[in-house]
Amino acid sequence: MSDVFSHPWFGGLFADPEIEHIWSAERQLAHMLAFEAAYSRALGKAGVVDVDTATSAADMIEAFKPDMADLRKGTEIDGLPVPALVRQLKHSAGPLLPAVHAGTTSQDVLDTALALTLRSVMDLLAERLTTLISELNRLNEAFGSNALMGRTRMQAALPITVGDRIATWRSPLEGHHDRVNYLRPMVARIQLGGAVGDRRPLGDNSAAMADFMAAALGLQRSDTVWHSTRENITEFADLLSLISGSLGKLGQDICLMAQQGLDEIKLSGGGGSSAMPHKQNPILAELLVTLARFNATQISGMHQALVHEQERSGNAWALEWMILPPMTQATARALSASIEMCARITSIGGVQTEQP
Repeated sequence: MSDVFSHPWFGGLFADPEIEHIWSAERQLAHMLAFEAAYSRALGKAGVVDVDTATSAADMIEAFKPDMADLRKGTEIDGLPVPALVRQLKHSAGPLLPAVHAGTTSQDVLDTALALTLRSVMDLLAERLTTLISELNRLNEAFGSNALMGRTRMQAALPITVGDRIATWRSPLEGHHDRVNYLRPMVARIQLGGAVGDRRPLGDNSAAMADFMAAALGLQRSDTVWHSTRENITEFADLLSLISGSLGKLGQDICLMAQQGLDEIKLSGGGGSSAMPHKQNPILAELLVTLARFNATQISGMHQALVHEQERSGNAWALEWMILPPMTQATARALSASIEMCARITSIGGVQTEQP
């Protein structure tokens, strides 16, 4: 593996099993099949095909085991896996063929799978933000009244309390938690547009079918098609960078507080040096800074992916595939590392040896 999140040894630092599972090939494929099954049932519900045919087609799709090698080959040829998947489904459909993928398009499948994925990502982020805020509250209760030297431009300024500094760590996270909930209905929503995003092949049934599918998949209904309007996805990427950026500030502060000679914070566990056994490096704090800077560099790419030509883009869409999953991995890992780091803090402040 070439990326740090799944690398044999770098993964020990960067990997996050929960987010890896959310983005796993098996789960992505399950989301695509869930779309196709819900779509077949919607065709029956709308009277486009016979209800029994639609139900049988959906049952077949849900039990289907795709040929993964064929999906890989198909992606090489078609630029995405859906055409190969649909060919496999139609090959197995027999008399159920009218109820399989008729009137929808590949981007509907992949974007809805993305919405299902990001719904799980948002659930994970919200849960971890809540846990981290609780950890910071615990540290505030334990150490908040301790004295600490306030620093401006990395120079000793005036005395503060540990609680003052913890507040600068906690407050942005509370705002980010609210932003996750605000973006959830805008991101975790159905995509159903058809070939050119006008739903015209579905006729008067389009809105009802989209609503039926949204309810079946646990997604938000959508009155519009977002094939080439990716602002909500990009705003979510911005939020990922905001979260990791706030955690990077937390990590940077702890790195500075842990410097020998200052000793404003004590952490248990880890961080040895191969050459200097007296050192205890603040590894998790450093990781937070790295992940924050990684996400910050990805934001420009996500804004480049906003530029879709006409009704659909292949290049901008594919750029999104490359950038967004690692951003969610970096953010999820930053949250888990922050929670772990807070649990390792044994003391903060209490000793004031400097004068401004």
